[in-house]
Amino acid sequence: MPRQTKTTIDRSLLEMAIIGYQREFDELSAKIDRIKAQLGLRGRGRPKGSTKAAKAAAQNGRKKRTLSAAGRDRIAAAQRARWAARKEQAQS
Repeated sequence: MPRQTKTTIDRSLLEMAIIGYQREFDELSAKIDRIKAQLGLRGRGRPKGSTKAAKAAAQNGRKKRTLSAAGRDRIAAAQRARWAARKEQAQS
């Protein structure tokens, strides 16, 4: 019986330590974020222009191209037609 009481105390002590350290971590993170904001630095996350497409577009001086919904529909219909033709050919 004394062993179980000791592990319970140790476990509760560890859980309280985690809670305390998590609070300290959150406070420090908030302080770091405030300092970064004062310096004009961005917060967490991916920096602007970090994707390959954005980098390539910046080097070429072109914007990233987008595809309209109608264009996507045409491409999807063409792909479905190719799949149907291939399926038909496989069955023959």
